[in-house]
Amino acid sequence: MTIADPDLCVLATSTKDHPIHLWDSNSGQLRCTYRAYDAMDEITAAFSIGFNPNGNKIFAGYNKTIRVFDVHRPGRDFELYSTFSGKKEGQSGIISSIAFSPTDSGMLAAGSYSQTTAIYREDNMEPLYVLHGQEGGVTQVQFSKDGNYLYTGGRKDPYVLCWDIRKTVDIVYKLYRSSETTNQRIQFDIEPLGRYLGTGGQDGLVHIYDLQTGEWVSSFQAALDTVNGFAFHPFLPMAATSSGHRRFTGLVDDSQENNPLNGHENCLSAWSFYSSTADDAANIDFGN
Repeated sequence: MTIADPDLCVLATSTKDHPIHLWDSNSGQLRCTYRAYDAMDEITAAFSIGFNPNGNKIFAGYNKTIRVFDVHRPGRDFELYSTFSGKKEGQSGIISSIAFSPTDSGMLAAGSYSQTTAIYREDNMEPLYVLHGQEGGVTQVQFSKDGNYLYTGGRKDPYVLCWDIRKTVDIVYKLYRSSETTNQRIQFDIEPLGRYLGTGGQDGLVHIYDLQTGEWVSSFQAALDTVNGFAFHPFLPMAATSSGHRRFTGLVDDSQENNPLNGHENCLSAWSFYSSTADDAANIDFGN
């Protein structure tokens, strides 16, 4: 996406009982839709979506399947790929997250609520291998900037796992975050230079880790509630967080009966940060 080419400034979204919508990022207008249908000829919604590196295809995750739409051909035309065979081989469950390698390797990763992550070839969706080790259903997958490592996070799983996709037998290291008792997706992100990873948690903290060593670097209190979203700015020393969770009033739970929602719990925040020296990551400071 570049502002120099308005035709490429688009955003794809998916929501329950609706097709994939492609939006114009400048005007906010709906450009077109991409529709998938189930066996009853009813629209089925994608659980995850992602553009391939060339930007000419949309890969969408469904239950045990991935559908590939041509961006230039909206409607109900797509290529269908099953992720699970009749021999109970492959990747079962809902495909909940999709990410592409940033290099020219032609690989993509797909996470599933079956607690697995699979690596596929982009051109023919041939499965290369399946990774096991997540304690909960996988909710996010993200490649390192050099494409050699893959990071995965799961629901009610306190660890972000690091995999070396060149040798996938063992987990390289685990990065802790507080997420054991929440069903929310807890998002993490890697900063533009690829050195650090930041992740939220249900304790309201954001943790920063050094990806070269897997060691904790710093943390800060971003909210008084679950920090479910975290994203670095693509080129400025800034980051954004989102926080909050659904509450039900009128329940007998004393812990929430007198706990009204306030701005410090349900909020979107922007943060700036800096390092006092180029190599001393421990001196990273944060402020809103």
